[in-house]
Amino acid sequence: MTNITALIDASVYSRSVCDHAAWLALRTGDGVDVVHVLGRREVSSAPVNLSGNLDANARDTLLAELASLDEQKAKLAHKRGRLLLDEAKARLHEDGVDVVTTKLRNGDIVEAIHDFEDDSSFIVIGKRGEAADFASMHLGSNLERVVRATHKPVLVAARAFKPIERFLIAYDGGASAMKAIEHVAASPAFKGLACRVLSVGSDTSGVRQQLDEAATNLRDKAGMSVETDIINGQPDAVIAQAVRDDHIDLVVMGAYGHSRIRSLIIGSTTTEMIRSCLVPIMLFR
Repeated sequence: MTNITALIDASVYSRSVCDHAAWLALRTGDGVDVVHVLGRREVSSAPVNLSGNLDANARDTLLAELASLDEQKAKLAHKRGRLLLDEAKARLHEDGVDVVTTKLRNGDIVEAIHDFEDDSSFIVIGKRGEAADFASMHLGSNLERVVRATHKPVLVAARAFKPIERFLIAYDGGASAMKAIEHVAASPAFKGLACRVLSVGSDTSGVRQQLDEAATNLRDKAGMSVETDIINGQPDAVIAQAVRDDHIDLVVMGAYGHSRIRSLIIGSTTTEMIRSCLVPIMLFR
């Protein structure tokens, strides 16, 4: 049996992560693994340069005090992590999920993803981390790393959950978009939801054919009610406008089709979409 992996921290997004994970769990029948990863910065002090004018005794005393401080920080971080996990578990039970397990890990979040990926059907993460209220236009520092590190669909939770009845697939004909179509057609998570498949760009016969094939796939395999559309313009702006105008509750799209270096130079449509859309986004790579 696969489970939904919900990544939580102490941010305001963690409750929403639990609610989105519960929505998936109740539709798919999966359990939920709630994971909190303690980064190395949370359990250890910053490196200190002791090469200055400290004599041996003073240096040894300082090192002992730093070691004691690190031990206290680690204990507090673990206690805090356990409290966060217990709160998340209670939230999921309130949402109606019966099978919930909690996991506290030390180290790097990408390493944790690799450990849990084989048993995960979806990964759920918040759009922003613990500094969300201080940097509202910035995405969480781990978000892109998680999406690039896994081949499982990643649901990026909005700040608050609301019922999902209508979703949009941003379709460009690429490999990631095709993977999204196949997954949506096969997954019970999307059964009974209204779907709009949107392509952004020129309305050519080739694009129209690809769009029609994707819609036929969804109708034949999943029995979905599917609308299709082609709109010219910038993808992030067009999709964000479509979400507002058509009352879309969830966006499904391929993610980070280019390298980090290229994205750094010319920007990333995925990043701009996550910033501009106020609804959850499910990403496929």
